[in-house]
Amino acid sequence: MKVSKWSEKLFGTPLPDPVVITSFLFPLLYLVAFLVIPVIVMLGTAFKYNGHISLYWFKSIFGSSYYFTIHPDGYLVKTTVYGGQEVYHFYGWDFGVVINSLLVSLSVMLLTTILGTTFAFIMARYDFPGKNIMRILLFIPLLVTPFVNVVVVKKMFLPDGIINWIFYQHLHLFPKPIWIDGLVGVIIAQTITYYPIVYLNAYASFINIDPSLEEQAENLGSRGFHLFRTVTLPLAMPGIMAGAILVGIFSLEDLAAPIVFQGSAIAKKLMSYQIYSSFVSGFAVGNPQMAALALIMLTIALIMFLAVRWYVGLKQYAMLSKGGRWKPRVAKPKPWQALLIAFVAVPMLLITIFPQIGVILLAFSERWYGTWPEGFTLANMKAILTQPDIERVILNSLLYSTVAIFIIILLSLTASYASGRFKKAKLAPILDSLATIPIAVPGIVIAMSYFFFFSTVPPFKGTALDPTNLIYFFPGAALILAYSIRRLPFAARSISAGLQQVHVSLEEAAMNLGAGRWKALTSILLPMISLNLLGGAMLSFVYCMSETSVGITLGSINSTWYPITAKMRELIMGAVGSANLAAALGVFLMLVQITAIVVANIITKQRYSFIGLT
Repeated sequence: MKVSKWSEKLFGTPLPDPVVITSFLFPLLYLVAFLVIPVIVMLGTAFKYNGHISLYWFKSIFGSSYYFTIHPDGYLVKTTVYGGQEVYHFYGWDFGVVINSLLVSLSVMLLTTILGTTFAFIMARYDFPGKNIMRILLFIPLLVTPFVNVVVVKKMFLPDGIINWIFYQHLHLFPKPIWIDGLVGVIIAQTITYYPIVYLNAYASFINIDPSLEEQAENLGSRGFHLFRTVTLPLAMPGIMAGAILVGIFSLEDLAAPIVFQGSAIAKKLMSYQIYSSFVSGFAVGNPQMAALALIMLTIALIMFLAVRWYVGLKQYAMLSKGGRWKPRVAKPKPWQALLIAFVAVPMLLITIFPQIGVILLAFSERWYGTWPEGFTLANMKAILTQPDIERVILNSLLYSTVAIFIIILLSLTASYASGRFKKAKLAPILDSLATIPIAVPGIVIAMSYFFFFSTVPPFKGTALDPTNLIYFFPGAALILAYSIRRLPFAARSISAGLQQVHVSLEEAAMNLGAGRWKALTSILLPMISLNLLGGAMLSFVYCMSETSVGITLGSINSTWYPITAKMRELIMGAVGSANLAAALGVFLMLVQITAIVVANIITKQRYSFIGLT
């Protein structure tokens, strides 16, 4: 067969190979069709005014004091009266929608970095009684319970909440009760939710540091904090920064905290909430200003993502160890360090896991007024299995997530195989970038781009995919597409890691013995990466089930096809809703996630990290 230059240049194979070509083209065309083109359509909407290309909608945002102002309203904290007593009210300054979003994101990044890095260093470097219990507790905040955990956080920081009950009424550490609301409430809720992401990345970085590097620094006289600042922290910084930027992106797109705290007007002045409110009010129909705002959010998220990719690539440190893998430096804490762990770190950890505990308490209680839930009942848990409307949303989410997982498996397998095995191909870096970039695309941006795409592009306009076609619109199809795009990076990263552990010579040996590429792929490669495939698929499934941004926007247009998160939002915020039923659905999601973790750990025989970017 004649050597093909175009095949070698594009696909990395001198002879056209159907398996390789398909592995490149299938994920590439899918991602272009359902990620790139919808964003381009939204881009066209944002840059169009009176039928002409214009910056009008961006100027309307940047020129409006509602979105930008250097003269903020509001306050960080002031004394006010709540329930007949004076309290410290933490609220936040209002710099406008865009700056507010940036300030919240940066604040959450800073707080989660401090909290996550501290816990990571303690767990990586010290051995103390109860460490294994603490290790388990640090994973609890990762159990996603959309909306309900934020409701619990809000209750915790009310003047009659558990924080004041402990620190004001009993320990007398506060001169007055505190009341956290507004943007400060959003920041606290997101910090408690997302700090384990930094913890996981920082912990992996700390345990992978070659101890000989720190020993050499100690031999040269470096000790204590100076050693940590000059050697340990710089070596761990790429992982820490990766986690911090990922948290920043998640904070930027988060909808749960702004929706729960929307009783404060300032909590509504965030980009994610503004775009969301255009959906629920019907204002999204043909609204180019919201398309422009979504593009501003997307640009900020992509800048953050590309910055950390550049930083992590720049800050690579060669760490070599004689005799194989090193043993991390672990020591008994000094007395003062043990006191800090016992009386600072442990109480802080207990505070951060209380939202998940509160979700369970709320699910099994009749009501929650004041500090604690009241009245034990099983009615809420029974309701999610017996009420037709709640049972339906569970089945809907299971259906959408299952179909999405099959698509994700095909996409991640083909994309990882093509970009990992044929790195010299011109299409390899393009495919690798497209398969990774969805992690930086906010869910609300996906929802907005799909809205404009399916409602304006002729092949889809007027069909069951058109969100403006309220009678026949089937949100399940749009949700499956969105899930398969948004959760692709988790499975793709897991499979890529498995491919790196299987040497290409094994496939080449099979092909030299007469096996075709498809036979080598299915008989040699797939069995060897099956555990990575399973782990990535289960992780993606968990996040599909708890997907919030797309679920409460596109997914809430037709109540018959609600996913779980749309129903939880309705139960939390609806006039006839029930936080207890929403909490019961939260417990169901927690059980799904715990089951996935346990099964993945048993089958893969390793601790499976939830989220990482490095």
